Amino acid sequence: MKLIPVKPGATIQWVTPASPLSADKLDFATNLLHSHGYKTKVAPHALEWDGYLAGSDRDRAGDLQAAFDDDETAAVFTTRGGYGCARLFPYLDLDRIVRSRKMLLGFSDVTALHVALNRRGMPTVHSPMALTLHYPREDWVYESLIRVLRGDLVPPSEAPAPTTVVGGVAIGKTVGGCMCLLTDSIGTPEELDTDGKILVIEDVDEQPHRIDAMFTHLVNSGLAAKSAGFVIGQMTRTDEHVDEAIGGRPWRDIITERLAPLGKPMIFDFPFGHMKGMLTIALGLMARLDADAGTLTFLEPLCE
Repeated sequence: MKLIPVKPGATIQWVTPASPLSADKLDFATNLLHSHGYKTKVAPHALEWDGYLAGSDRDRAGDLQAAFDDDETAAVFTTRGGYGCARLFPYLDLDRIVRSRKMLLGFSDVTALHVALNRRGMPTVHSPMALTLHYPREDWVYESLIRVLRGDLVPPSEAPAPTTVVGGVAIGKTVGGCMCLLTDSIGTPEELDTDGKILVIEDVDEQPHRIDAMFTHLVNSGLAAKSAGFVIGQMTRTDEHVDEAIGGRPWRDIITERLAPLGKPMIFDFPFGHMKGMLTIALGLMARLDADAGTLTFLEPLCE
């Protein structure tokens, strides 16, 4: 399926399905969207606080569902990640969300929603969020976001090139996101589907042995072997988060040891995830990974 285009003049709604956000951290992202001709609205509970959650599960789920049901809203943009999206599943009609064909944008904890909607054939958008955009970024980061909102999946030329780990070419739908959320999904009704897919992975603030554990789980579950190829962003700050009682190894060495023996095309340092320079990319669309050239090229449109 293809999504409905988000043209200038359309209304984009801010929702907070996980951890809370203060109102001032919406300002830059809202102004950015307005400067490109979009209108915005804020979901009723988007600025609530309840510990590490932005209000109750029912209220957060209600905002998300209502945004997809709202005739005035053309796209649903999450304000931040943190924690809490997986708690919403009992209160969501995911099939109704899919039928809306509206763009969902976000990353980090929003990975739980990406995985569930991609399983149902709906493409989604792995993008910066309001909290991410609150902090200064390079111009190409903003350009990439606006391009994808308008359905253009060609990355800006300024985006840095990744490095080849295992050469070769893989073709399949892109799936993935934040590694800890991907492993959390395993064994649930909304489990990550890797069969023939290009798996894109990143994470932040995990210790080296936890990166080892999560990638080992991906291997032991059989999901790694089912993948067509691997696009690894960064394990941001992992090399600095070493448990001195255990010791550590560089995250690139850990992932190479875990995944390279599978012989599937793999690149490192693809510019997406919890890093200052992140591309906006589509999940759930056919793409071609050329690991030798370090490119990920989408083979079908996001919108129609």
